[in-house]
This record gives sequence, structure tokens and C-alpha cells, in this order.
Amino acid sequence: MPMPRRRAHDRAPNQLRPIRFQRHFTRFAAGSVLAHCGQTQVLCTATVQPEVPPFLAGTGQGWLTAEYRLLPAATPQRQAREWTKLSGRTQEIQRLIGRSLRSALDLTALGERTITIDADVLQADAGTRTTAITGGFVALVDAIATLLQTGELTTSPLRHQVAAISVGLVGGEVLLDLDYPEDVAATVDFNVVMNQDLHLIEVQGTAESGSFTRSQLQAMLDLAEGGIQQLFGYQRQALVDDPRVVHLLPAYGQGTD
Repeated sequence: MPMPRRRAHDRAPNQLRPIRFQRHFTRFAAGSVLAHCGQTQVLCTATVQPEVPPFLAGTGQGWLTAEYRLLPAATPQRQAREWTKLSGRTQEIQRLIGRSLRSALDLTALGERTITIDADVLQADAGTRTTAITGGFVALVDAIATLLQTGELTTSPLRHQVAAISVGLVGGEVLLDLDYPEDVAATVDFNVVMNQDLHLIEVQGTAESGSFTRSQLQAMLDLAEGGIQQLFGYQRQALVDDPRVVHLLPAYGQGTD
């Protein structure tokens, strides 16, 4: 049996890092939130354009896409800005964010408009992509509320909540919400995205060294599910005091999947 690993701040294996959402963080975006997950901070903004990509023109269907960037001082060593050529990592992450949050919408109800989620990592301590998805959903809710308030939409296209979390195998122990030292030490690393019905949207996982068993996979998915349920609560807590948006959140168990 592996010895229990002592985590930073004495976190239990199934315990999230401190989560906080600072809504309305910027002035001009339809929705914006600074998402904190421990020491990781991601600025998520949602902007709306009255057009869609050419392949959707005339279909009556909307679109959601995402862009992700790691700011130069987000890590201990400065990261060069990515200008015309994006790294494979950046492209993969922003596609994941787009796929995950697109699943939260009825794109026909959105109409022929595009919502862009920009995820800018101000400070990275692992879990930047999962924080971007979880915080991006909060920004998306505010953007939909803005469209309803201005009369551009008459009904909400939101179908369900979406959140994401990391989970991994570190020293033979399954841990939730890895920070950077744990992420580096992990022999297995997973990112899990779910909707509020606890249906899987995406699972990204690999053995960094060696392999893992099916029972370990199940244990990681179970731990991720519990963490994501907590994240749904934090999202609702950030929104529940705002009468402009709280009615937009679908009731638990009443998604469309």
C-alpha cells in the first residue's frame, strides 16, 4: 500500500484547492471573471459577435470558440508570447475549452452569433485548462444574461452547467486537483470535463510513465466526479445572489442529455 502523501496546506486526497470567482472583472466584455484555483489564476472573458464562421452562415445556428494564452510572467521563468505561430499545447487547450463550453449551449437558440471565450493565464500552478473551463462557464452565463438584458435574445440557450478538474496518480495515490509539484510528480495525469448531469464531456489522460489499471482509472473518475460536483456548487454560489443570472442556471437533473 502506498504511504499517504502530505499535500500542501494538508489537503486531503479528495480536497479541492480554494476556489473563487471574481465576476465583472473587466468593463467591456459581455461576461468576465477572474477564476482562482489555489495559486492558479485565469482571466476568462466572453465576447459576442453578430456573425458566425462561413460553414454556419444561413443555418440559423450560433457558435462558441475559445482562445487560450499563458501570459509571460505566469510562470517562474518568463514565457515568450505566442504571436503568429501557436504551440501545439496552446492549440489543444483552446480547442478543449471551446468543445467543453460549446456543449453547454443550444446553438440553435443562440442564433447566428459567435461567443468567444478568452482564457488568459495570469498565474500558473497547474490546472490552467480546467480552471479556464470552470471559470469560462461563469463568464458565459454573464454573457447570456447580457444578451437577454439587451433584448438580443428572448430565451436562454444554456442547457447545463459545465466544469472540469484534474486528477492523477502520485506515488501510487489518487489525488484530486493537482498543484504544480504534484502534476510534475504524477505518473498518471487526467483532465475530466462533465456536465451537471454528471455525463462525461471529455476525458484526457495518459500514463506519464509505466501504466495504470482499470480499477485505478475508475478511482480517478470517481474522485473527479466528486470534485466536479463541488465545482458546480462554487459556480452557483458565485451567481446565486445576482437576480439577473440565477434564473438562467438549469436545475440539477434537468439537463437535456
